[in-house]
Amino acid sequence: MAKSTHYVAKTPDSNGVIHYSQEEQDIWRDLFQRQLPSTQKYAAQACLNGMEMLSLPDNRIPQCDEISQVLMPLTGWRVEPVPALIGFGRFFKMLSEKTFPAASFIRSRADFDYIEEPDIFHEIFGHTPLLTDPGFAFFSQTIGELGLQVQPADYSWLIRLYWFTIEFGLSREQGQYRALGSGLNSSPTELVYAVQSSAPERREFNVIDILRTPYRIDIHQPIYYVIEDINDLFKAADRNLLADIKQAQSLGLFEPAYDCQLTG
Repeated sequence: MAKSTHYVAKTPDSNGVIHYSQEEQDIWRDLFQRQLPSTQKYAAQACLNGMEMLSLPDNRIPQCDEISQVLMPLTGWRVEPVPALIGFGRFFKMLSEKTFPAASFIRSRADFDYIEEPDIFHEIFGHTPLLTDPGFAFFSQTIGELGLQVQPADYSWLIRLYWFTIEFGLSREQGQYRALGSGLNSSPTELVYAVQSSAPERREFNVIDILRTPYRIDIHQPIYYVIEDINDLFKAADRNLLADIKQAQSLGLFEPAYDCQLTG
């Protein structure tokens, strides 16, 4: 998660509607039209299925209630607008309650190609398609429930599991890498990089290894974890993840695969 932001949250009116300017609607349109072809080409099938079910508008920012109306009958989830940044404690609590926290603002033209913190395009285009799938929805809820059980000092360990799966996870389908993570499917450059480039290291999905892997939020990931069988991810939700965190802590973090600061 980003450390600070210059963006201001959009506040819903008395009817729960957020009013966006035409300029903001146009930014959504342009982001959507740019990203859709790559997503259709490189996203995992679960993401594509979710996008089809959501039928996201291509010319305006959807309201959170619109998304919730589709998700609720499918998985019991809803989407709620939040400020640009929320703490891990609130984040985990919302996930545990089957509520996805969506930053309500949209990036400016100055940040069109890359924004460090999540905006409404990342949240809706990237995240919500997976929440149509019962397995991914359950996994997300499990992360939230575990977050309520661990101490704040353990948050960074648990969030790595979310980061390397829901945010930046890869799958393999018919012998080809495909993007599961929302951070990939909402990124114009990292989506192609993660699937096609020979630069990053792609490791076998392993819960303990994931918990031990540092990351940075402001670069293309040097390491991705690949889920060969999507059921392996869902099985992870049935593990004793609290014990996994303790084991990972006893083993310690891997050496970072980068040179700089802002580790996860």
